[in-house]
Amino acid sequence: MPSQQPRKGEKGATDAASDAGVGPVLLSGGNPQIPKGDGDPPVQSYIAAMPGWKQDLGRRLDDLIVGAVPHVRKAVRRNSPWYGIEGEGWFVSYHVFARYVKVTFLNGAFLHPVPPGSGKDRDARWVDIHEGELDEAQMTEWVRQASAIPGWRGFDRL
Repeated sequence: MPSQQPRKGEKGATDAASDAGVGPVLLSGGNPQIPKGDGDPPVQSYIAAMPGWKQDLGRRLDDLIVGAVPHVRKAVRRNSPWYGIEGEGWFVSYHVFARYVKVTFLNGAFLHPVPPGSGKDRDARWVDIHEGELDEAQMTEWVRQASAIPGWRGFDRL
């Protein structure tokens, strides 16, 4: 079983940990700190650094997204994997929290059924996935629907 790296701010954690070959620092809640990057390699680095059962979930989410949208564009921004369509914007992202992984659909208000989580953004919706709770059929359907809707373009400027 791989050892968990110290979180940022904990004894033994440094911002240069990944440069020293120790691996990514886990931020608050266990979210991996992965440098901004485009393509599959930074997303795979993020997934490899996800702690415990969340790593298997990250692999499964990535497989589901690529299976549903073979031409998907991938990137890591704000310490989270993002998936989108070239020229159409980003449609889904996920982020590690202490007890769950939050999967956010940027235009989730337009999906059927609408994912349960909502906040200040009138269009974004999310689902919190706890250990053993992934509904693969529903997630695949949401991914298919979300990829067909013009997505968020905020990172296109970055």
